[in-house]
Amino acid sequence: MSAEQAWDYSFDVVVVGSGNGGMTAALCAYEMGTRDVLVVEKSDLYGGTSSISGGGVWIPCNRYAKAAGAEDSVDKARTYLKQLITPEEVPDEQLEAYLENGPKMVDFLHERTRVRYVTLQHYPDYYTNLDGSMEGHRSMEPETFNASELGEEWRYLRRTHPMMHLGGVIGITQVEAAVMVGQQAGWWKFAAKLVLDYITDIPWRLKDKFHRRLATGCAGVARLRASMLDRDIPLWRNTAMTRVIDEEGKVVGIEVQRDGKTLRIQARKGVVLAAGGFEHNQEMREQYLPKPTDHRWSAGTLDNTGDAIREGLRLGAKMHRLDEAWWCNTLSVPGEDQPRLSVMERSYPGSIIVNPAGQRFSNESQNYMAFQQETFRLHSEENPLHPTWQIFDANFRANYFVGPLYNSKFRPDWAVPKQYEEEGFFAKADTVRELALKINVDPDGLEDTVRKMNEYARTGEDLDCHRGESAYDRYYGDARVEPNPCLGPVDKPPYYAVKIDPGDFGTQGGMVINANAQVLHEEGHVIEGLYATGNCSAPTLPCYPGPGATLGPSMTFAYQAAKAITGYSDS
Repeated sequence: MSAEQAWDYSFDVVVVGSGNGGMTAALCAYEMGTRDVLVVEKSDLYGGTSSISGGGVWIPCNRYAKAAGAEDSVDKARTYLKQLITPEEVPDEQLEAYLENGPKMVDFLHERTRVRYVTLQHYPDYYTNLDGSMEGHRSMEPETFNASELGEEWRYLRRTHPMMHLGGVIGITQVEAAVMVGQQAGWWKFAAKLVLDYITDIPWRLKDKFHRRLATGCAGVARLRASMLDRDIPLWRNTAMTRVIDEEGKVVGIEVQRDGKTLRIQARKGVVLAAGGFEHNQEMREQYLPKPTDHRWSAGTLDNTGDAIREGLRLGAKMHRLDEAWWCNTLSVPGEDQPRLSVMERSYPGSIIVNPAGQRFSNESQNYMAFQQETFRLHSEENPLHPTWQIFDANFRANYFVGPLYNSKFRPDWAVPKQYEEEGFFAKADTVRELALKINVDPDGLEDTVRKMNEYARTGEDLDCHRGESAYDRYYGDARVEPNPCLGPVDKPPYYAVKIDPGDFGTQGGMVINANAQVLHEEGHVIEGLYATGNCSAPTLPCYPGPGATLGPSMTFAYQAAKAITGYSDS
């Protein structure tokens, strides 16, 4: 029996995955004239890792930055990226397609859908020491969104990570998080208003424990989903792709498992794979990623087990950078199902990160991707960099948030759950030496490291790791601290330690695509009918040049895929 005689359903375009990339592809295909579109989602919730994330989208020269008066150009962005990305890593054609079409994608969605973003004026590129970098306005975050506008679909929206919720229930923007977590001037006014709005919204309190105001990643996803609902574009949840169906080298549909049944779905014009990476497939992690590796350290959605990548391998797709991930230290908190990203807390002055020898090994305030790449580069059996610990004192504990500890004003030591210490996540001691012994770190090494940091804090110059020398370092510093906002002493007992793991928020490598998001065969030709974007495709910005360097390309190449499928011209 031929495939044409065996379809259970038929659509023009079938999209696998309901994150930013998948839903952008569906919306763009619809708006470009191909309206018979289906999105399938493996989970019972839609949004994927996009929804868990901070929602940032890195697009140089976007409309929101221009409206704010930012002085940027494609040439300037290209200069910046060329210092970080070689043609062997990313072909010039692909990089140019991203720089040219990213702003067009943003315009297209803004003009036709409910998608809206806000420029991040003060969030710098991650390598501000390089020519062409910007100290703001290249990343956007979603405008907040009212969950009630989704109708009953709000019940199936994957929420942003709990760390981006005030009190665990009130979503906060990236800007608000920086102000409140850093306790900058006026932070309590933000918090008080949000809490008051939450308490007084009685009708919504009767429906859900979460605030109806959505922010960050889930706000971006909600805006995309609301735009799909406006157009009656179907999204099938609990529908796992099990196979990409091809005939004579051309992709013609997919096989899925839905409601306990195997279904064959025809895709007359194309299949778009936007199903994420393999961060929660331990076997693939062991095969491809540097050690140590553990899927429990990943903040990516648990459903990302490499389904699309495995199908790409079976079809002979060319693969690239399967040995890399979007690295970020994580905090595996006892009693919490999902690890927390460690971004802001390790950057504040007055704490250090040390290895089992009690030594610092990298600049704690640099961007999270670079910090962990250096961790893996330096790690060896002779010089292990796991486990690592964030070390701080009573002064730091009183002033800055550290994951679930918050600070001692919000969560005094007596209120810290005992299981944190019992399960080896947290330790406290009256002296640095005693703390080192509790966490099995060399006490002489830790004492020497603390002594040096205290001297660096006094002089403002970090002779070991050069902390505080870039604009990005200082973004999460404390301007009240002098002479270096990233350096503070560790000298007031008691002393504390929190365990930090070499985690990630998704794997990086996948199928190689061209400028139209078409998947390339390992022999060099296009696999007809197959497109990919997001973390199941090889990265466009592997260096992670700024906040939102995964979602920016994912949405841009979703737009490119829709153009290729529909024949739409934006020139």
